[in-house]
Amino acid sequence: MNPQVDAYLSKAKTWREETEKLRTICLGCGLTEELKWGKPCYSFQESNVVIIQGFKDCCALLFCKGALLKDAKDVLKKPGENTQAARRMEFTSAEEITKLAPLIKAFIREAMEVEEAGLEVTYKKPEEYTVPEEFQKKMDAMPALKKAFTALTPGRQRFYLMHFSSAKQAKTREARIEKCIQPILDGKG
Repeated sequence: MNPQVDAYLSKAKTWREETEKLRTICLGCGLTEELKWGKPCYSFQESNVVIIQGFKDCCALLFCKGALLKDAKDVLKKPGENTQAARRMEFTSAEEITKLAPLIKAFIREAMEVEEAGLEVTYKKPEEYTVPEEFQKKMDAMPALKKAFTALTPGRQRFYLMHFSSAKQAKTREARIEKCIQPILDGKG
């Protein structure tokens, strides 16, 4: 047990009992406990496996490579529409966690096997995303911007393309692009 997680739990105002139950399950599976991103995080062979998250209407156990797990009962959900790797189980009571404990343990064991086998999620490549017309025009007009964009990591490229594309109106896309030109030129995400 990590003292930082003890401190986190002592200050928890919501989902405390549920977090403690999930913590017990994770530790019982032999995972290493840390506090990362302000949340209890559990790793195996120095790779993050699961993170306990608290939300307004539920708490969740996020599997970092959940897309690689077999989910015959369809209980693992994507946290967001653009999420590629992570999947999470959501809970609304400690009783639900107790009832689902065997399934949770099975998912954790499978996630540990994924790490042991060195499996990786295949991410969609930046070139598989649509480049918004407004951004393409801007890169055509500014060769330095195009060079800086292609020099970014694939994850940063994906973020920018999703950020620009998610705007419904051309005016909003253009404003987002203008705001991001300097960070792109600076090589930042």
